[in-house]
Amino acid sequence: MAIFCTISTQSHLFKTYALADSIQQFGGQLKVLLVDSDEVKNVDSIPSNIEFHHLGQISSERIEQTSRIYKKDKLRWALKPAYLLYLLPNYHALIYVDNDVFFYNDFNFLFEELQISDVLLTPHFYPSSPKNEQTWLEANFRLGMYNAGFIGVNENAKNALEWWSDCCLYEMRRSYWRGLFDDQKYLDLLPVLFENVKIIKNRGCNFAGWNSQLNIDIKQIVFVHFNSFTSKIFNEETNKYFPLIKNYTKQLKLYNPTFKNSSRGLDLFKLQNGLYFIKWKLARLLNK
Repeated sequence: MAIFCTISTQSHLFKTYALADSIQQFGGQLKVLLVDSDEVKNVDSIPSNIEFHHLGQISSERIEQTSRIYKKDKLRWALKPAYLLYLLPNYHALIYVDNDVFFYNDFNFLFEELQISDVLLTPHFYPSSPKNEQTWLEANFRLGMYNAGFIGVNENAKNALEWWSDCCLYEMRRSYWRGLFDDQKYLDLLPVLFENVKIIKNRGCNFAGWNSQLNIDIKQIVFVHFNSFTSKIFNEETNKYFPLIKNYTKQLKLYNPTFKNSSRGLDLFKLQNGLYFIKWKLARLLNK
């Protein structure tokens, strides 16, 4: 049995349901930690391959500790290793994905890999040329080599997950000068500190706007990470990958008929990156 898990709020359950639909066709089951509600409405109309856990009803010292420290987005991010640790005793292998992930092809080769590898990571595959668009090259070091929207683990990954969870309890902050980026930057150390950590180099895994320069065939894509950046890049009819987001949006509207893809708005992260780009550009011009 292929077991996935994710963490969601009530307002984003429509994405979670679309994720569940996308894995169900290949035999996937989805465990969902709901962090802001003790009940789910309209349970008869949701995918049958979902099992819910509610934050207030889980008996786990690590989850409870994380919940006391963090709220909102930071809580969801910091809970990833804690939720995996909670689930792991009942399963040989698990894969965590963010709830804005959507699968297009069979993923079972990833679970086969977990028979011999304790941890699976997917690189961002940001553009990395030192000659062109060098700010992307440096993004590898600012944001992290691996995307925290995916991590696969088996029963031998307990120590690695405890370490990652401890890191999240230590600090969840976006601070480039300190080398921190929420829960994500810590993943850079996993292949160094622990054995049997496998880096999945299949470019069709965790495909997104930030690595679409790879220009791979749509048929080779296993799953897409539809965060706001990906949605903005793909949501142009002239984009090669527009059919992917068109299909994804259709699935989302089954559970949220009023949903519309939008790139409007300026959040703190966009502002931070904009200021960083200006600073980077000035440093390049001044050769500093």
